[in-house]
Order: sequence, then C-alpha cells, then structure tokens
Amino acid sequence: MKVLVLGAKGFIGSHLVAYFKSKGQAVISCDVKPYPDEPDYYMVQRKNSDYSILFENNKPEVCIYAGGNGSVPLSLEQPELDFQLNVNNVYSTLQAISSYHPSCKFIHLSSAAVYGNPANLPISEDAAIKPLSPYGWHKYLAELVCKEFYELKKIPTCSLRIFSVYGEGLRKQLFWDIYRKSQTTDKLELFGTGQESRDFIYIKDLCKAIDCILKSAAFNGESINVASGIETTIKEAASSFLSHYKPSATLHFNQHAKPGDPSNWRADITKLKSFGFEYSISLHNGLLQYSQWLKENE
Repeated sequence: MKVLVLGAKGFIGSHLVAYFKSKGQAVISCDVKPYPDEPDYYMVQRKNSDYSILFENNKPEVCIYAGGNGSVPLSLEQPELDFQLNVNNVYSTLQAISSYHPSCKFIHLSSAAVYGNPANLPISEDAAIKPLSPYGWHKYLAELVCKEFYELKKIPTCSLRIFSVYGEGLRKQLFWDIYRKSQTTDKLELFGTGQESRDFIYIKDLCKAIDCILKSAAFNGESINVASGIETTIKEAASSFLSHYKPSATLHFNQHAKPGDPSNWRADITKLKSFGFEYSISLHNGLLQYSQWLKENE
C-alpha cells in the first residue's frame, strides 16, 4: 500500500510517516519546507497549494491530510489564514484526487474543537456542532467539504475528530506550556480552575487508531471520534506531567478561561472501537515517555 502524508514534518504527520514505514508501507511525504536530500518527499506552498503532481505521478491508495493550522490562538488572530490552511487546502487536495486518482482514500484530521462545550458527556459523533473558535468552525467546514466530495463525486473520505493528542515531538499546548514555564520558575500559573477536563490520547495510540480506521471504516464522508474515552482534569494531567519532569514545581490556576477553550471533554469512542481499536497507553505512561523525550532533546 502507498500512503501519502500531507503535513509530514508536523507532530502528527511525522509520527504517521514513521508508523506506516515501520509497517512496511511505501510512504510519500509532503510539507511546506524543502528537504532536498529526502527521497519520496515533495514540497508545496503553504497557501494556494497545487497537489496535482502528487496524485498524477504517484497514485497513492491513501492520503492523510495532517497539514494546516493546529493552533486555536492563531485562528483567533488570523482567521483568514486559518481558513486558507484548514479549508481551502483540503478542497484543493480533494480536487486533485478527483482529477487524477479518484479511488484514493482521503483521511482528514479534524478536531474535537467542532463540539465546543457539549451539553452531555461522553460526546458522540451526532452531538451538536458548536465551535468556540474560527479553528473549530473551519475544521467543521473542511468536514463538509469531505462529505461533498463523497456525495457528489464518490471520493472515499472520512474526517477524524481528534481529541487531545500528545507525545514526543509536541511543541505546543498544555504540556509544552508547562515545560516552558518550568524552565524559569517552580511556581507555575495556568489558565482556568484546574477542573476543566480533556480526553487525552498518546500519539502512538493515535497512529494505531488511524490504521484501524483505514482498514475498516466505510469512507462515506463520515466523522469519527478519535480519543481514549477517558476524562482527565487539567489539574490531574498537569500534576502527572510534573511528577515525571519536575516534581519540585507547584501549580496555580488563575481562574480565567482561555479564549476558544472548552470546559469538559470525554469522547464516546464506540464507533472507533468497532473498527478494532483498543486504547493501550495510559496518560501516566505516555507522559513519562514525553518527559524523557524533553529531557533528551530540549
């Protein structure tokens, strides 16, 4: 099987490249920076990208869109750029697939941000769509683009509503923020009350989940939750990370909500489990791996 990963140099994309190569699959990588010495690598422009050559020349059986903007704050600051990267580029990719290789399965990495603050937990795929940021809205619009190409052109697509993924290589979000702050002080201040919650999934479990989806999903434009199905408070998660990385540090929550952030998340992963996925790496063990990576690489 030939797998094309767009956004191959990002956090999730780089892990997917390594994962599928470890499975003996042929992998084509694509991103926005030049890597002239890397085989099977293509560079595209960040905006107004032309993906035609990727499908005309390579005919991949699978395309995983792991590119675009992954920052809620950036989407608040530059919503037009976020729309370009998270909606227009998905459309351009699907247009290239439609023109040059319409049998290619397309996996769009969406986000749980489409749900905003859900009325009930756990959150199922049929929960109301109520994003709190341009990022969430644009991820949902990209899901609709995937649905459009399936319904009108029969391109096999699906969108993965990924919850809070973490692991080696992540240089943003909660644990990275704690790490950066811990370099200068033992008294760490975080947004919120600490009782906000997330559904964390370790990057290697995410790769296995995508493999299960690739093998078993219908690719009929559907959306699929990808998470552990376990709710953890921010205070618990932050404390667990510090127990590995800097036990001497203390936490203080400033009681102020961060713009664009939801309050509580826990995913219903019934659909994901039906594809054979089993959550295997606990938050405690995943954060141990992440903290070791930070000590070795930063």
